Amino acid sequence: MRVAVTGGSGVVGTPLVRHLVEAGHEVRALARTDRSADRVRQAGADAVIGDLLDPEALDRLVGGAAWVFHVAGVNELCPVDRDAMWRVNVEGTRAVLNSSHRAGVGRLVHTSSAATIGERDGEIGTENTPHRGSHLSTYERTKSESEALALEAPHGLEVVVVNPSSVQGPGRATGTGRLLLQAMQGHLPFLYDATFSLVDIDDCARGHLLAAEHGLAGERYLLSGSILTIRDTVSMLTAITGRVYQARYLRPGVFSALGWAIGSAYSVVGRQPPICPEAVRVMRHGHRYDGSRATRDLGLVYTTPEETFRRTIDWFVTAGLLRLP
Repeated sequence: MRVAVTGGSGVVGTPLVRHLVEAGHEVRALARTDRSADRVRQAGADAVIGDLLDPEALDRLVGGAAWVFHVAGVNELCPVDRDAMWRVNVEGTRAVLNSSHRAGVGRLVHTSSAATIGERDGEIGTENTPHRGSHLSTYERTKSESEALALEAPHGLEVVVVNPSSVQGPGRATGTGRLLLQAMQGHLPFLYDATFSLVDIDDCARGHLLAAEHGLAGERYLLSGSILTIRDTVSMLTAITGRVYQARYLRPGVFSALGWAIGSAYSVVGRQPPICPEAVRVMRHGHRYDGSRATRDLGLVYTTPEETFRRTIDWFVTAGLLRLP
């Protein structure tokens, strides 16, 4: 069938487009730049030039589509321009919903975030966990707002929500993927032993496709295969590569002070800091998610974290980002 994808050249969108093409669908993907359009075409899809706030481009993208995957969004901590994140994540979602409704699209899969679960400190979040009532970051707030818009979609448009945890795997060298690479390069002498949940990049793509095929309208599905600590991750990297990674683990108070100092210094010059009080707050809280509903209801089988890291390391080496003996 004909399928439309926003964010088709991004971390989640690229493997999703590939999986859709391999499944035999006719795929069109929105691309903001010529470089993004080239990536879309290399994955086997047709590129539609435009952005989320361009109604004409969105109408061209979704016209005649049976399914729409709204993947595009800004995912970062310590943003310099918080308004831009709001425009993309919230107003962009509103625009995609409106265009999809006008075009008579049957089903829309909305890529939210596991962060919208809002679990309390130390709690393992599920799709039914009551939200704590406050947001840890601008990203969490904007994704919560966009998810609410999606679940209140106009009559006639079926919406299924997927909530990925930290997406890792071949093709990701930004965000937390960049931190993983820097740790392996020995560029992070200090670490904080945060707890996080992980989903393999291909499992995330398969979860989107399964949600379109089998998900219930108005429901959300956590995509999360494992819960790890940073110490767990370092141990796995050592076992895979044979390297011993030397790093000192910061105490919570020291970590908070460091985040405040670096965030303040970067704000003076208007640059995005590598860490700030917002990022410290997220990492100290940690994230623990139960993604078993996607297995029970959608049939998603998760890759082990060891295999995800092994594939990621192989890709780092092949891409020339990492050298190993």
